[in-house]
Amino acid sequence: MALGLAFSDVLTDALIVEQGRPRGLTGAFQAVQWACIYGATVLVGVAGGRLAEARSLRTAFAVAAVLPLIAAAMTVWCVREPRQPADRAAVAETWAGLRAALRDRQLCIVAGFIFVWTFSPSIGRALFYYQTDTLKFSQRFIGQLTALGAAGAIAGAVIYAPLSRSLPMRRIINLAIAIGVLSTLAFLAYRGPWSAIIVDVGFGCAGMVVFLAFLDLAAKACPRRVEGTFFALLAAVYNGGSQGSEIVVGYLYGVLGYVPLVLISAAASALAWVLVPLVRIDAIEATVRREVDAVNGNGTPGTLPAPLS
Repeated sequence: MALGLAFSDVLTDALIVEQGRPRGLTGAFQAVQWACIYGATVLVGVAGGRLAEARSLRTAFAVAAVLPLIAAAMTVWCVREPRQPADRAAVAETWAGLRAALRDRQLCIVAGFIFVWTFSPSIGRALFYYQTDTLKFSQRFIGQLTALGAAGAIAGAVIYAPLSRSLPMRRIINLAIAIGVLSTLAFLAYRGPWSAIIVDVGFGCAGMVVFLAFLDLAAKACPRRVEGTFFALLAAVYNGGSQGSEIVVGYLYGVLGYVPLVLISAAASALAWVLVPLVRIDAIEATVRREVDAVNGNGTPGTLPAPLS
């Protein structure tokens, strides 16, 4: 199941990068994508919390099995890609770009920067045990918190779409790190139902802005002709860092407890500022800007990717 979900998610990301980068709209496209994802999460939080509390696992699994079939039908109906004739020169150029990108030091630095950010210990799964064991929240209320946090994430996606087009990427990344540190420290006030609602909604909004900022950086750092492949690799680095973080968080929560974990998480997130000068964000953004200018300047048909449908 995890393989199927990850595979379809990365393919969607590849479409976004290939369609959005020539238009300079990777940030806006990703904001739309994740607003839709968290719109679904709102429904999952409400319905899933009720199903979990009622122990209706058979119903939950049946619903979870039907929804991917609907997504598959939508893919067949909506996604159009014009057939391209075999072109050995184009294939050779793509392979050359792939080999050059694998040797690109800057791309490795971007991958390392993303890994360090995601691997830094976060609240993660430890929050669930804090909610159930310490605060004694019911499964239904935890589901409602998930829905409210997802609603906050939708607001964050709406905020990021115009933000990505009005501010330089370097400023957005610095702002994202600051937001990440402050929103993590807000979990120190997570003491009861009302504070949980406020923190979860605020963190959902702030976390989405941070998440989209790093995805946007990854999309802009991908080399031409192999954008989808390298975005998938950077997404794998992001997910690998997140999973490693979950393991570390489990140990830290078991040994130190909740409050020290929040402080360690905030401090680890702040360390990402040290690495920002190593990532040539301005150069990456300048390269993308030249590509967009070239597309807009020549006006020849077929320069832009074909529309999705």
